[in-house]
Amino acid sequence: MKDTQISTLSKKTYTYTILDKITVDIEVTANPYQLPLEELFTMAARINKKRSFLFVSKVLGKHLPILPQKGLLAAALLAARYAESIRKLNSHVSESLVRSFGKKETDFQSVSFIPKSVNPVVIGFAETATSLGHAFFDCFEEAEYFHTTREVMDHLTPCITFEEEHSHATSHRCYIPIDMIDHQREIILVDDEMTTGKTAINIIESIHTQFPRKDYTVISILDWRSEENKQQFTQLERKLGININVVSLMSGKVQVNEMGNLQELERQPDTYKEIKTSLEVISLSAFFEKGIAGNGNETPYIKETGRFGIDSKNNLILHQKISDAASVLRQRRMGSKTLCLGSGEFMYIPMKLAAEMGGNVYYQSTTRSPIYIQNIQGYGARHGLAFPNPEDQEVAHFVYNIPPGEYDELIVFFEREVPAENLQPLLKQFEKLQLKSIKIVFFSD
Repeated sequence: MKDTQISTLSKKTYTYTILDKITVDIEVTANPYQLPLEELFTMAARINKKRSFLFVSKVLGKHLPILPQKGLLAAALLAARYAESIRKLNSHVSESLVRSFGKKETDFQSVSFIPKSVNPVVIGFAETATSLGHAFFDCFEEAEYFHTTREVMDHLTPCITFEEEHSHATSHRCYIPIDMIDHQREIILVDDEMTTGKTAINIIESIHTQFPRKDYTVISILDWRSEENKQQFTQLERKLGININVVSLMSGKVQVNEMGNLQELERQPDTYKEIKTSLEVISLSAFFEKGIAGNGNETPYIKETGRFGIDSKNNLILHQKISDAASVLRQRRMGSKTLCLGSGEFMYIPMKLAAEMGGNVYYQSTTRSPIYIQNIQGYGARHGLAFPNPEDQEVAHFVYNIPPGEYDELIVFFEREVPAENLQPLLKQFEKLQLKSIKIVFFSD
């Protein structure tokens, strides 16, 4: 069998076979909301010597298109689990959230249900969890949020840096006002998945060196840490005299066995029939506030993403800005099925916009992660396009799992305007998707 197969060995143990080259045995030890595994992820093979496999999330909108409401729901479920298990709050919303999650379609939007008495700083990990972290932060009546970034800001020095060893791009930076972290409040770290927990350990050590405190919480949809990895958390608690809480929607143990050389895989080329596609460029800069430039591009990033920090009051203002912008895009829609595509770390605002653009709208984002493509039923990366990132042409970007002819319209969201010539490789690739319409949307120009 050449696809990603899953077989049940017992009630709580599963085996995934990835392209006949890797087997992953998963023993689920905790699943508090009884969510089906197949609703949370599938698997693929990474082109990465440090880690050969990838959990392809079905709720993040990174490597697979999703209903954007599903991404908001996953974050809200994590917030409900945090409220119940760590804060001992009676999270009355969890039952309704689980019911909504189980539906094929939902109209769920962000809701704040964690009271002002709980006032943490939430940190989302770039690039995959920037939207998950922000949507988790949405659930607090009063909190602050920022996300780490791989980008280099002109004329700014990051107040925190740390490494993510297994990632394709390892260095993280945090560009925020010092008073957002120079205090004793709880820090909540949000990531999509923990395999070893090393990234969380690295950032906790980095924060604690400069801005020590007592309480940290690590949030992830999936927690696959081994007993040895968990012991490393305990050792860090003792070493620093801190408390580290861990919250996940599913946890267990993972055993990986590599049976063959992935480099032997031959790429299966997609066959495309090109059709005439209309192209439109739209600016939403009137709705958003310009921030700071970076990465050699004079056009500034916008302030509202969380890259420079945002509090709950300004987050409500952001939600209104998104609603206003979504009303503009709704009027410009063409066709019956639309895919909204975020770019790199710019995920949350595109996902929220997509959630307010009407029916039959899907969402995902480009990624830096190279994955083996095999168009086989059940595999986590059946289609793939590659192109230089228009915002930084030295960085390769990829987009996965968009079959030709699947969508009438593609709306591509860029945080900043980029030169027209930088878009050409991307547009050339998107010609293969048999789209009637492509819209390029800028938020800062």
